[in-house]
Amino acid sequence: MNFFKITRIHTAGFLFAMMALLIILQLLRIQTNVNAQVLREEAQARYGYERRRIIPERGAIYDRWGHLLAGNQEVYEVGLALNQVSDPQTIAMVAASLLDLNQADAFALASTPYVRGQQEYIVLKDFVSAETIQQLEDLQDQYANAKTRKGEITPNLNGLHWTGHLQRTYPENTLASNVLGFYSFRDRINGTGYFGVEEKYNELLAGVPLDVVLPVDPKEITEIPTVAPGASLVLTIDREIQASVERILDEAVERNGAVSGTIIVLDPRNNEILAMATTPRLDPNKYWEYSQIFPGATPYNRAISQTYEPGSVLKVLTMGSALDAGVVTPDTTFLDTGAIEVGGITIHNWDGGAWGWQTMTGCMQHSLNVCLSWVATELGPTRFYDYLKAFGVGHRTNVDLAGEKIWPLSLPGDENWYQVNLATNSFGQGVAVTPLQMAVSISAVANDGNIMAPHVVKAIIQDGKQRDVRPMIIGNPISAQTAHTLTEMLAVSLEEESSNALVEGYRIAGKTGTAQIPSPQGYLDDVTNASFVGWGPVDDPQFLVYVWIERPASSPWGSVVAAPVFRDVVKELVVLLNIPPDSIRQQIR
Repeated sequence: MNFFKITRIHTAGFLFAMMALLIILQLLRIQTNVNAQVLREEAQARYGYERRRIIPERGAIYDRWGHLLAGNQEVYEVGLALNQVSDPQTIAMVAASLLDLNQADAFALASTPYVRGQQEYIVLKDFVSAETIQQLEDLQDQYANAKTRKGEITPNLNGLHWTGHLQRTYPENTLASNVLGFYSFRDRINGTGYFGVEEKYNELLAGVPLDVVLPVDPKEITEIPTVAPGASLVLTIDREIQASVERILDEAVERNGAVSGTIIVLDPRNNEILAMATTPRLDPNKYWEYSQIFPGATPYNRAISQTYEPGSVLKVLTMGSALDAGVVTPDTTFLDTGAIEVGGITIHNWDGGAWGWQTMTGCMQHSLNVCLSWVATELGPTRFYDYLKAFGVGHRTNVDLAGEKIWPLSLPGDENWYQVNLATNSFGQGVAVTPLQMAVSISAVANDGNIMAPHVVKAIIQDGKQRDVRPMIIGNPISAQTAHTLTEMLAVSLEEESSNALVEGYRIAGKTGTAQIPSPQGYLDDVTNASFVGWGPVDDPQFLVYVWIERPASSPWGSVVAAPVFRDVVKELVVLLNIPPDSIRQQIR
């Protein structure tokens, strides 16, 4: 082959390649040209087609044992193909009786003149139940089979069509609704999840929609493309524990005349949240009632979205820090005179009294503000706040729920920090946390000093595969030895004071909290927040329960209000978790 022949072949190949490239560029230009887009839309309208978005089936949500908490049910859109309507009066009567529409309005719609290329299909009503559709089908069959005399007008439902689609449903109604959130399903095209799991995992649950062009007339649709459903979620929530906790909480709020309440149950070994109950609660099947049930700034889930001063439950962190730093031991003694001055401000005990010589165990048992203030001053600002930060105070837990709030921790050097803060912060005043943040921080004491990442999703099911969420350590503020020592101190404290939190057959560790409520004018005198945190069994902690009763009217004290609620929860919890009494469990081991 000579040089000139090779050159001709290369030239021809180059020309063909350029022609192919020009064709591709022209196709791209046509597809992206604004005028071409307008022509396509006009053609679709003229010939009865429209662009539709096929929405995947939203993923289901289950509790840890596979009980359905959020799913989908088939409902129907009922509409009219105007070119097929022959009896507007009958359609209007049926629409009024079965679809609960105004008969005159339905007649006006059914009488709309048909003009090809304009409005050809009218939606009468959406989200119609399968039961109603069955009635429509039966009625349609009756009209079709009815015998009429010659010359009579035959009543019919010609032109009336229905197409099925999915609607979000919550079979357990209000159960765990603060955790689940809700899905706005009235707008099928642009629906979205709000609050809780529905919002946090919205994109995963929703899946990937598909845009297609389909005939406007439902009768002309031969096949609707299918799309893969969204991912499903398996939660750490136990339906039976959640139901038990919600019932106990509702009774406690009513019994104590409280504004609201929150209870969290978690497994400190992995910080899986077994139950998270708050008040008020919404039935997500009726999500449009949200603004009535949660007026103003009322949080949807107080457990993660409302900060408050926890009071003496924070003393667990103060004492844990001092023990871990070697500043005190359980037997370290302190002479409580009923007052201590820090930063020029005098701190008093909750009862205004002086308790004399006390060990650190006694200080925790009697919840002495003066003693814990002294402990914090012995630690010093640097170590004290380093420990609080290590416990996670002032930081998000990053729980997998939408709407978590925080209140920054004031530190030395900040404009709003004063020397007295070292004392007041030591007993939970001037520090704001959410119930979950406090529970997660204290979980370190129940779990050998380790803080695990809290979570409500146990597994994700997608494309036929299940991916489990693995436990993860996010902090290690104190040693295992410190955690065991403090747990024993708090168990002895409850036993020696014959606490209302004690559960027969089980050794429990825990701490009460009674906190004044701040306002722009200072701390309120007539209302408090009552809290209790506890875990057990002491020798092998398998649960941690955090209780917060907001503004109880029955009593201001956490020991009177919150401790009995903890006891009621644990009495049912040990049965549901199948935890034998200590005496039996220790024999088995």
